Amino acid sequence: MAFLSKSLPRRTVLKGLGTTMALPFLNAMLPPLRGATKAAHRFQSFYVPNGMAMEYWTPKGEGRTFELAPIMEPLAPYKDQLTAFSGIKASWNYIHAGASGSFLTGTPRGGKNEIEIIADVSIDQMLGRHFESETQLGSLEMSMDLPANAGACTGNLSCAYLDTLSWRSPTQPLPMEWNPRTVFEKLFGDSGSTDRKARESRLQQHKSILDSVNGKLASLKQELGPQDQNKVDEYTDAVRDVERRIQMAERQSAVELPKLDEPLGAPPVFEDHLALMMDLQVLAFQSDLTRVISFMLAKEQSPRPYPQIGVPEAHHPLSHHNNIPELVEKMSKINRYHMELFAKYLAKLKATPDGDGSLLDHITILYGAGLSNSNGHSGDNLPQILVGGSAGKIRGGQHLKYPNKPSQANLLLTIMDKMDYPVEKVGGSTGKLPLETLSGV
Repeated sequence: MAFLSKSLPRRTVLKGLGTTMALPFLNAMLPPLRGATKAAHRFQSFYVPNGMAMEYWTPKGEGRTFELAPIMEPLAPYKDQLTAFSGIKASWNYIHAGASGSFLTGTPRGGKNEIEIIADVSIDQMLGRHFESETQLGSLEMSMDLPANAGACTGNLSCAYLDTLSWRSPTQPLPMEWNPRTVFEKLFGDSGSTDRKARESRLQQHKSILDSVNGKLASLKQELGPQDQNKVDEYTDAVRDVERRIQMAERQSAVELPKLDEPLGAPPVFEDHLALMMDLQVLAFQSDLTRVISFMLAKEQSPRPYPQIGVPEAHHPLSHHNNIPELVEKMSKINRYHMELFAKYLAKLKATPDGDGSLLDHITILYGAGLSNSNGHSGDNLPQILVGGSAGKIRGGQHLKYPNKPSQANLLLTIMDKMDYPVEKVGGSTGKLPLETLSGV
């Protein structure tokens, strides 16, 4: 078997008709003398709506001697890569609009009516611009929900505040994609190709993107070592599986909604849809097509019920529970279920090799909500955590309490610093937060 005499470029892609197939990180991409190669540090946000049942969220204890409360218990295997916060205050606390509107922007204000749309540049877009010279996509914006077309959705403010976390400029909210097919094509469709008909023909014939690069893939594998060959096989198997599931979802959608000219492309079952979206995110990171993803598990005011866990009530009305213990307990079941789903995603990241570790080792994930006790739309003591190895930039395994109620914008500013892209200001930030164990804790 022949082996590469020199290292394979990190951004090697295989091109086919309507396809650009990026590769995962391989040993063959290391320098010839196998010197240390620094893994990429990635960022992701994972947003959950309608606040939190705080009695079931807040950890017991402080510093490094803390216990996970019921909602966070699914993260027990990742406790050493988890930093929990207490005492952080929302930057902009205006019912549901301020919750998601400030989550990544740290904006201290928004518009005054449905046509005045104002926030600040979100940190995912700052980081996307920072990485865009190194990745095919600066960032990915994804959601489980269809966006509202127009109008007011909350407090007479624009629906834009609920539909996205990402803002390219203070007046330009970005759409978040809910359709797995669209995300897949964005990752693996060759947007730079002039042969659009070739891609459309492939889609209509239900052929895999791998079919158009099989020859090049086979040729490349002949030059790789056994370990790299296994990595390529595992990666391409995952791509083919995701593509197969998307095609199946499209067929199901076409059957269920025959009046539509084009199938929606999202599985009708929430968990199936979510699994596809999570696998697409893993593939995007694994192939280094992007290093920044913003994801909404659901948008604010989401009415989705969860009968599969014994909560048939709509989520948003349930979040206005009037502090009735039985209803708060039901709310906590939804919050914990979301965390269980998130833990499955973390397991996928941990199982995916990346450089000298895993994708989980080299990512910083901001998980949480933009409201605490949603009964009164409270912006105090936001339920937010950082998860992941953060490429060694953040030491996990701690619960930090901030008595002076710093703005959540300060946390965003700190994340930018830890991502090695320090900026002077994020939204209404006033300074960075200490992320090491606080003195006296």
